[in-house]
Amino acid sequence: MHAAGLLLAWALLRPAGTQQCHNAGPGGVLRFTDTHAEIRVPALHRVPSSLDPLYGLVRRCLDLIQQNPLPTELLRAALNDPSSVQTSQVVQYELGYVVCAAVALLFTVAVPMAGMCFCYCRSRRRCGGRLRAHRRSLGCRRHCLLSCLSLTSLIILASVICAFVTSQRVKVQMEPGLGAVPSTLRTLRQHIANVPQGVQMVVDQFEVPRQQITSDLGGLSRSVGLSIHAQLKAMTYAALAELQDRAGDLQTSLHHLQILEQTARALAAARDELDPVLRERRRRVVALLDDPRCTSCASVLGRAQSLELGADYGKVPSVEKVLKALAGLPRSDFAEMIRQGNGTFNSIPELAVERMAQVIQDLRDEMARTTEKVQSIADSFPLHDYTRPVSEALMKAEDRSQPYLREVQRFEHYRWIAGTVLCSIILLILACNVAGMALGAYGLSKREDPSDYECRGEAGAKFLLVGVGLAFLFSWLLVLLVFATFLVGGNIQTLVCRNWVNQEIYKFIDTPGNLPPSMNLTRQLNLRRDSNLSTTYRECKSGAGLWEVLHLDRAYDLDEHLKTPKVRAGSRQSLWGCHGDGTSFTGDTGGRSGSPMPGSITSMPPPQYTADFQKRLADFTARLGDVRLLRSEGRQDLETFARSGVDEVDYGRFQEEMRKPVVQTSIPGLARSLEGLQKMQRNSTVAGRLAAEAQALWQMQNSTVQSQEALVEKLGESVQFLSHLAPHLQERVRTTLATIASVEARLPVQAQQILRQEIGCFTRRELRYFTQYLNWVGQTLREDVASCQPLATALDNGRVILCDRIADPWNAFWFSLGCCTFFLIPNIIFAIRLTKHFRPIRNRLISTGSEETCPFHIPRVTALKL
Repeated sequence: MHAAGLLLAWALLRPAGTQQCHNAGPGGVLRFTDTHAEIRVPALHRVPSSLDPLYGLVRRCLDLIQQNPLPTELLRAALNDPSSVQTSQVVQYELGYVVCAAVALLFTVAVPMAGMCFCYCRSRRRCGGRLRAHRRSLGCRRHCLLSCLSLTSLIILASVICAFVTSQRVKVQMEPGLGAVPSTLRTLRQHIANVPQGVQMVVDQFEVPRQQITSDLGGLSRSVGLSIHAQLKAMTYAALAELQDRAGDLQTSLHHLQILEQTARALAAARDELDPVLRERRRRVVALLDDPRCTSCASVLGRAQSLELGADYGKVPSVEKVLKALAGLPRSDFAEMIRQGNGTFNSIPELAVERMAQVIQDLRDEMARTTEKVQSIADSFPLHDYTRPVSEALMKAEDRSQPYLREVQRFEHYRWIAGTVLCSIILLILACNVAGMALGAYGLSKREDPSDYECRGEAGAKFLLVGVGLAFLFSWLLVLLVFATFLVGGNIQTLVCRNWVNQEIYKFIDTPGNLPPSMNLTRQLNLRRDSNLSTTYRECKSGAGLWEVLHLDRAYDLDEHLKTPKVRAGSRQSLWGCHGDGTSFTGDTGGRSGSPMPGSITSMPPPQYTADFQKRLADFTARLGDVRLLRSEGRQDLETFARSGVDEVDYGRFQEEMRKPVVQTSIPGLARSLEGLQKMQRNSTVAGRLAAEAQALWQMQNSTVQSQEALVEKLGESVQFLSHLAPHLQERVRTTLATIASVEARLPVQAQQILRQEIGCFTRRELRYFTQYLNWVGQTLREDVASCQPLATALDNGRVILCDRIADPWNAFWFSLGCCTFFLIPNIIFAIRLTKHFRPIRNRLISTGSEETCPFHIPRVTALKL
C-alpha cells in the first residue's frame, strides 16, 4: 500500500507531456537513388608506359626546336582576316621547323646524289674494290670497322623497333581516339538532352518520402494509443491498486467486526457457564486442603482460595450498531469494477486504431495529391531555352568533325602503311648488314692466302653493297616520311598540347577580339556575360552545374520553391480525451494557449506542398470511450464504510479485558501442585481425593478454559486489525475517493497533452522527411542533374586522347624513324669501307715478316683480277 501510494503521488505530481520526441535514428534518414549517374562522361587519364622516357625526350627536343610561345597575334589575324597573314610571320614563328625542313631537304638531295656518285665510281671500279697491299694494321682496322658497323646496326635496330611499336600504338590509339570525338559530343548532347528527364527522375524520387510517411501513418494510431497508455498507466494502475486496498479494507473490517461481536458474546456466555462450576471446584479444593489430614497442604491453600474468574467480556462495548450500519455491504462488486476499469484502460491502443482509421486514410489520400504538387517543380523548371543552344552547338560540332575525322583516319592508314614498308626496308638493310658481316667474317677465317679468291667473303661484300644500295635508294623516302610526320606531330605538341596544358588556349579564347563573332562561345552557349571559358572550365571541373554556368537562377528561383520558411509556434493541434464524469468529448486548445505546445513545428517545407497535410493533422479530433474507475454504488459503499462508526468503537476496552486471564489462578499450575501433594500424603483417602481434584482441574482446563482462551486469541486478531485501521479509516477513504476523482479528472487532460505531443512529434518527423527530400532535390538539381562537369571532363579527355595517347606515340614514331635515317649515313660509310676487307688483296708481299726485318724486298707481280 505504501509503495502504491508513492507511485500514485509521483504519477499525479509529474508534469504531463514531459516526454520528448524520440530522436530520429538511422531509420529517420532517407536514402535516395542516384538516378543520373548513367549520363556521366568517364574521365580518361594518362596511362604510365615503358615508353614514357622516350616521350619525354621527344617533348624536350620539340621544346628546343620550337621555343616560341603561343602566337596570339598571328592566330588572331588568321581567324579574323586570313588574307592579312604574311608568310614572313609564319616563317618567323616556325623558324625551328624551317631549319629542320632545310636539313631534310639537304638530306633528301645529298644522299641520293651521293648514291649516284657511288654507283658511278663503283662502275669504274674506283670504289668498293679490293685492297692493293697487305698491311699488318689491316686486321685492327677491319675489327674496328666491324665494331662500328655492328654498333650502328644495333642502334638502327633499336630505333626501328621503337618505330614499329610507336607506329602500331598510334594506329591502335587513333581509331578509338577519333571515335571518341563524336561519341563524346553525343554523350554531352545526351547529357544536355537528358537534363529534363533527370529533373523528372529527381521529382519521381518523392516516392521515397511518400512511402516512408505512408508507412509511418500505418503505425500512427497504435503509437498514439500506446503512448497514452504507457504514460498514464502508472497513475491509473496506482489509483486502481488503492481502490482495491479500500475494497479489501471494507471486506476485512466487516469480517473482523462480525468476529468481534460473535466472540464477545461467546466469551460472555462461556463465563456465565464457567462461574458456578469454578466456585464449586474452588470450594471443594479449599475444603480438601484445609483438612488436617492433608500433609503440607497449607502452601497451596492460598492459591486455591484465589481460584476465580478473570476477564468479564460482558463489559466490552457492543459493535452491533456498526454492523447494522454496514449491513448489506458491499452492494457493488469491486473486483468486477476494477477488472472493467483495467480492461477499458488497456483497450486504448485498439480504440485509437479504430477512431483514427478515417483520418489516416485521408492523410494517405492527401499524400497522393502532394505528389501532384511536387510535380510542379519539373513542370516549371526552365531548361529548353538554355539547353537548346548548347545542344545545337554540340550537334554542329559533331557534324562538322565527321569529314575531318575520316580524312585523318585515311591519312593515318597511309602513314601506317608507308611507315611499315619503310621500317621493313630498314630491317632488310639490317639483314644485309648482318648477313654481309657474318659471311665476310667467316670467309676471312677460312682464307689462308689474303690474295686468294674466297666466295663466302665475296658474298659478304655483296650483301653489304646491297644494303648500301637500299639505303641510298630509300633514304629520301624515309626523310620525307619523317619530316611530314614531324611537321604535323611537332606542331600539335608545341602549338596545341603545350598550350592546352598551361591553359594558354583558354586565355586566348577568353580575350575579346581574338575569335571572330561567328565563334563567340559565350554568346552561342548562352553563358553569363561576365564569364569566360577559363572560368567556366574551372567552375565545371570543380563540380559547378549548368545552374551557375547558364545562369538559370535569373529565370527560375529554385530557392523560392525549396526554401523552408518559419511558422508560428503553438499551431492548432487536435485534442483527445474524456470528461471526468465519463462523457466523451472533443476539444481544441490551440486558440486558448499562448505558449508553444509540445512538439510544435518551428520550421517546415514550403506550404504549397504540406499545407493540406498539416491542416488535416491540425483539424484532427477523436473520441475516447469512458474510463470510469469507480461507479457511484462503489463510492457510496466506501462512504458508508467511513461513516459506519468503526473508528468510534473503544477497542481499548477489548484490549484491557484481553490482558486479564480467563481464570485468575493458573488451573494447570494448581493441578500440578495438587499432584505433587498427592505423592507426599500418608493417608490414602486424602491422596485419592487430591488426585481426583487435580484430574477435575485438568479436565476443566482442557474442556472449558482452553476454548475460551482460543476465543480470546481470535478476538485479539480482530481487535488488533480494527484498532490499527480505525484511526486512519476516514482519512484513507477520503484520500482514495479524492484520488479516484483526481485520476478520472486528469485522464482526459493528460490524454489531451499526450495526444498533442504525439501529433506534434509525428508532424515534425514527417515534415523532416519533406525537408530532406527538398534539400536533396536542390542539391541534385544544382550539382548532379544539371552538372556541367561532363563538359570539363570531355575537354580533359580530348587533351588526354590527342596529346597523351596519339601525339606522344606519333612524335616518338618520327623520332625513332629519324634516328634510323640519320644512322644510315655512318652505316653506308662503314659498310663500303668494310667491303674491301672481305675481298682478296690485289698484291701480296714476299715475306710475311715485318718491314724492319726485310727492308729490301721485291713485290711479286700477279695478274689476278676480279
